[in-house]
Amino acid sequence: MECRHYPFPLAWHVCPGVCLFHKRRGSLDLARIWQELQQRKMTQRVCLAVLLLCFGLICPLVTGIFMDKLASKKLCADDNCVYTISLARAEEDYNAPDCRFINIKKGELIYVYSKLVKENDSGEFWAGSVYGEQYEDHMGTVGYFPSSLVSEQHVYQEANKTLPTTDIDFFCE
Repeated sequence: MECRHYPFPLAWHVCPGVCLFHKRRGSLDLARIWQELQQRKMTQRVCLAVLLLCFGLICPLVTGIFMDKLASKKLCADDNCVYTISLARAEEDYNAPDCRFINIKKGELIYVYSKLVKENDSGEFWAGSVYGEQYEDHMGTVGYFPSSLVSEQHVYQEANKTLPTTDIDFFCE
């Protein structure tokens, strides 16, 4: 069994449960982990120790919640939606209503990574993170904000890839 999606490739060799957990997006299948460990011909004590280790490694990952989707499609600069589309400046303050969003203050610079495709009566939201040394406590936090509250200062790449949004796009820790 391979686990290419997990960010730590060695984790599968140490703890197959991490991979099984990841593939099921949060459902911890202890019976399947136990079966896999026994197939590897480990003693019951070793299996139990590895199982407990796996459970300990996984538990901190289970603390989040999947929120409602804001849109079913997004625009990105690449197929993985990791490259910066543009740099925008906040024209107004914005207080995040929940964990899917980020707080922005007037004048802050924001890296834009994706733009949600507007549906029906929904607002138009972009995903990004605050930029700048004076905002170190917010840097690296990616979240949504209304596009109407920012002005694009510099476009790095065109957002010409339309991709479906996934549950993980709206996951909150």
